[in-house]
Amino acid sequence: TREITKRKELQEKIEQLAYCDTLTKLPNRRSLDDKMSFIMSKSERSQKYCALVFLDLDNFKPLNDTYGHNVGDLLLIEVANRLKNSIRKLDAVARIGGDEFVIILDEFDENKEISKENIFKVVEKIRINLAQVYKFNIINEDKENIEIEHNCTASIGICMFKGEQESSINIFKCADSAMYEAKESGRNTIKFYE
Repeated sequence: TREITKRKELQEKIEQLAYCDTLTKLPNRRSLDDKMSFIMSKSERSQKYCALVFLDLDNFKPLNDTYGHNVGDLLLIEVANRLKNSIRKLDAVARIGGDEFVIILDEFDENKEISKENIFKVVEKIRINLAQVYKFNIINEDKENIEIEHNCTASIGICMFKGEQESSINIFKCADSAMYEAKESGRNTIKFYE
């Protein structure tokens, strides 16, 4: 029985590594693809709009460059926590690499304009939560306790979709494109893919 328990624990660990981002404990890209397929087919049946939200942190590199990757990691963990606390139970959030995160917002309305309005409200709440000051206590090489305050916002792109009219790859590309548009128009902003 101890052998079986060990094997089971190892299997769980392998699965977690395959579907989970080790730093933030959020689902990874692979896990997100599965969730996306599920939500797209659900939306096909309900005919309700959903959205893929792509976000990239605006002021991440200076923190990493000044204080090192450990502090950068603390910021990413805090961003992940803020994202988890900003979404609804039926939504999903994942880290897809570096300082890029993706959120799938599930089931809004059959009407596109009503959906767009409500999607914006959810994403605006996320944008505001992410823009709050980040505070970290670290111990430097001289064993001194240092408090770091950092301002970090996000550029956010949104691609709305309904059902399986588009491929998930295309929806990702559109949300990514909208995110770059948000970056170019001054950062800390939200853009819908039109």
